[in-house]
Amino acid sequence: MEKIEFDFTKDGPILVKKDGKIEFALCRCGHSAKKPFCNGAHVQAAFKADEHRLELK
Repeated sequence: MEKIEFDFTKDGPILVKKDGKIEFALCRCGHSAKKPFCNGAHVQAAFKADEHRLELK
């Protein structure tokens, strides 16, 4: 069975991982021009958020 993880990075995007490999990064700052994907706009927007991980098994 595949292991799916959502890594909410500090001050950055949500990294979606499958079996430990990054599949894509999701925007959580709301400023990305490529929503729902991250384009790095969180840096310029000075987005602040804590990190945590969610694992689906």
